[in-house]
Amino acid sequence: MTVLVTGGAGFIGSNFLFYYLEAHPSCRVVCLDSLTYAANLATLRPLLELERFRFVRGDIRSRETVFSLFEEERPELVVNFAAESHVDRSIASPELFTQTNVLGTVTLLEACRAFGVQRFHQVSTDEVYGELPPERPELLFTERSPLCPSSPYSSSKAGADLAVLAWARTYGLPVTLSRCSNNYGPYQFPEKLIPLMILRCLEGKTLPVYGTGLQIRDWLHVSDHCRALDLILEHGREGAVYNIGARSERSNLEVVRSICRQLDVPESRIEHVPDRKGHDRRYGIDASLLCRELGWQPETDFEEGLRQTVQWYLSQRAWWEPILSGAYRAENERLAACV
Repeated sequence: MTVLVTGGAGFIGSNFLFYYLEAHPSCRVVCLDSLTYAANLATLRPLLELERFRFVRGDIRSRETVFSLFEEERPELVVNFAAESHVDRSIASPELFTQTNVLGTVTLLEACRAFGVQRFHQVSTDEVYGELPPERPELLFTERSPLCPSSPYSSSKAGADLAVLAWARTYGLPVTLSRCSNNYGPYQFPEKLIPLMILRCLEGKTLPVYGTGLQIRDWLHVSDHCRALDLILEHGREGAVYNIGARSERSNLEVVRSICRQLDVPESRIEHVPDRKGHDRRYGIDASLLCRELGWQPETDFEEGLRQTVQWYLSQRAWWEPILSGAYRAENERLAACV
């Protein structure tokens, strides 16, 4: 089987590639990635020499690129991680998020339809549901919760989700869709909360926290996410939507304080800054459908997962220092020219 993974040079996509190639030694995997600022091809360096792995630089918005690749590789399975995903950047550049996340997904759907793929899987986010009231901890998002996105990012992901389900209804395209809570773990680009705070702690800088810092997120270790995706791809019902969450809700301020404790950094370094526009107060995921139908359970306790993540960044300066300096962009170009 040939599997096409889009956006595989990013955080969750790269972790999925490592997981999937190990779990499915008979599969050939093709990664399509445009190498935007948040991609780091050096992450995939151990895979580039594998005979059953191929990296292709290309944009999912390009019909010519996508259709040519489908014609050449004829993938049976397509997993779409490719997306612009940083909320702050979506507020500054909403058009880009719509183009990539909605129109790019439609391009992939059309290629899947034209070439008869066995399954298209869309990787989405709990942010499409909007927010939950912090004072009602018993309330959780289910797969039947209405879509009520708050940001240009989440609205673009909601638009992509609706397109996927419409292509399934109208054209009979075999699809599945998953919506995950906040991921953390190795190889996460340091604009996101956990790696940003770890690296600012190491650099002796202040730790900027939006508003009160009481915004609540459900934290899911990326390895648990990858296991869930594998189960959905293997056994998920065609046309189904699955929520993926760890029932591990923490406020942003709690997470930053935990990082401070692990790195022996005084909490006085925390600096409250003006809140993000339209900032959702709480996300909470009900993953009982996934657990009930496919037998999945999160395995990583948050405090242990955070400790492992902190230790990973401490031991992987060679990975993140080029990102902070900007040198990784030149390395992306060099590696892409060699494959």
